[in-house]
Amino acid sequence: MNFPSSLIKNTVEAISNFPGIGKKTALRLAIYLLRNKKQAHTLANNIIKMVDNTKYCLNCNNISKHALCDICTNEKRNKNIICIVEDIKDVIAIENTMQYNGHYHVLGGLISPIDGVGPNELNINNLIEKISKSKIEEIIFALCASMEGETTSYYIYKKISPYNINTTTISKGISIGDELEYTDQITLGRALINRYSFNKTLKQ
Repeated sequence: MNFPSSLIKNTVEAISNFPGIGKKTALRLAIYLLRNKKQAHTLANNIIKMVDNTKYCLNCNNISKHALCDICTNEKRNKNIICIVEDIKDVIAIENTMQYNGHYHVLGGLISPIDGVGPNELNINNLIEKISKSKIEEIIFALCASMEGETTSYYIYKKISPYNINTTTISKGISIGDELEYTDQITLGRALINRYSFNKTLKQ
């Protein structure tokens, strides 16, 4: 792809690094921003503010403005139930269902030996530490129904089994291989409500 300016070329290459965006889409976005300077400046400023000011919750690893996120500081939430998710986008997806009132724990990924991602690369150790110090009543696995998701769930389950905590997983209304962020709110909400014992999945 030939560009009339290195400025446009650099911008297109930067935008095309975003997930799901190819060079043609990146070019359309770059031209749009070039023609709408006010929106371009607003977007750039918001990105800078987001990157520089966003923190991660010390309790659950969710994005936050402060040391603890709004969910963890909400006294109306049940802190004795923890929903384990892969990423921040899964927290947003579950919150949109309005069917969950507990806390979260964001792993920051899934165990994937092929990709070189092991347990030590994820936020698992601080989860185990939190469970050992708190009176947790239930752990909910809300990870995608893939080999990596099942492997991660099983690894964590073995780690927390000595604590005799009720461990459940969301209902398999979620198709195998589906990401939570792309699941409609009704299906995801029902999957949360109809969660079942994780131990049963190991015996099947």
